[in-house]
Amino acid sequence: MKVIVGLRNPQKEYAGTRHNAGAEVVALLAERRGERLRRGPRRVRCDQARLVIDGRAAVAAAPRLNMNVCGPAVAALLAYYKVQPDDLLVIHDDMDLAFTRWRMQQGRGAGGHNGVRSVIAALGGPGFWRLKLGIGRPPGRMDPVNFVLGRFTAEERPKMDLLTEEAADVAEIFVAGPQAAAQTARRRPAPG
Repeated sequence: MKVIVGLRNPQKEYAGTRHNAGAEVVALLAERRGERLRRGPRRVRCDQARLVIDGRAAVAAAPRLNMNVCGPAVAALLAYYKVQPDDLLVIHDDMDLAFTRWRMQQGRGAGGHNGVRSVIAALGGPGFWRLKLGIGRPPGRMDPVNFVLGRFTAEERPKMDLLTEEAADVAEIFVAGPQAAAQTARRRPAPG
C-alpha cells in the first residue's frame, strides 16, 4: 500500500491558499475515483480516502492538524496502515520552485518548510518521498507568511489547476510503481 499525504491548514479560511496546494492534489486524486476525503479514525487525525490506482491500494489523506504540527498525524496514519516511510509521498507547496514547476525527491531535508520539518521529526528521518509544488516567491517585500496564506490570483488559478492535475498524475505513477518512475513523469504542456 502507498500513502499520499497533502499538507494543509485544515481551517476553512485557508481553503484555496498557496499553502494548501498539496491538499488540493489529494482531494483531486480521490475525486478522480468517485471518492472524497472523509474523517478517518480519531487516533489518525487525517481526512482520508482509500483508493485503488492501477490495481494497487493507496490512501489519499490530508492532516486535520495545522501545517506546522502535522507530523504526528502523518506518523499515526502510517502506523495505522502499517506502511513504511519509503511508501509515503508527501505533497506540499514550495516557494523555492518557480510557479507551476514541480520536483519529486526522496530523503532530503525540510528546505525551510515547517510542515515537512514536522513530518521528518515525527517519522525520525527524511526517508519518505516528497512532491514539491512551485508557488513562486512573494512579490517585492511581501511577508512570506502572508504570501503562502494568500490565495492565487485570477491569472494564477488556471495555471495552478493545471499543476494540480499534473501532480495528481505523478502521484498515480508513484502508486503504480516503481516510485522513482514518478520523478521523470512527462510534464503537461503549459497553457496557451
